Amino acid sequence: MIPGFLVRPLVRVLGIALALVLSWALPAAPAWAARDTNSYDGNIYALYAGNGSLVPPRSSLADALAEHRPVVLAYFLDDAAVSKQNAVVFNELQRLWGRSVELILVTTDPLQGRPDPGAGEPGHYWKGVIPQVLVFGSDGQPVYDATGPVDINAINAALTTVTGLKPQGDSKASVSREVNELNSEIVFSN
Repeated sequence: MIPGFLVRPLVRVLGIALALVLSWALPAAPAWAARDTNSYDGNIYALYAGNGSLVPPRSSLADALAEHRPVVLAYFLDDAAVSKQNAVVFNELQRLWGRSVELILVTTDPLQGRPDPGAGEPGHYWKGVIPQVLVFGSDGQPVYDATGPVDINAINAALTTVTGLKPQGDSKASVSREVNELNSEIVFSN
């Protein structure tokens, strides 16, 4: 017979032991992330581009425009296949341009159904579709505004126009190369 004061601790220990055995014995559910689905998989820049430092942006659009810095403003949704597929482009832009341009990636969820906040805010330039990419010159005026599939070469050309600089490294013939079922990278072909 077990004394009454030991029953509760004993039941607790047996419950913990049973939970440990079951968690070890039962297989874990697989993760189902995919670039070609409109499912929420988390931070798409960390998962699909291998670069979680892209969001949140290090500066606001208003600050970057006030300081006369060239800006790439891009709109995305974490649960949109087209945004997942384009994540690698922004990772490559960060690699090519470093700190010479401000890369501001904005999720559109908070912008939907809101009134126009004014020229210093991302919601002012959003056309209601994704993907959309804008490039601003140091004068604060957009020089490139495109919707649809992201063309890194067109963005590089616009950045070269507004900065007078060339991307760091060769960016003449960029193509996307699949690394695995989740990741791809931008490579340069001859």
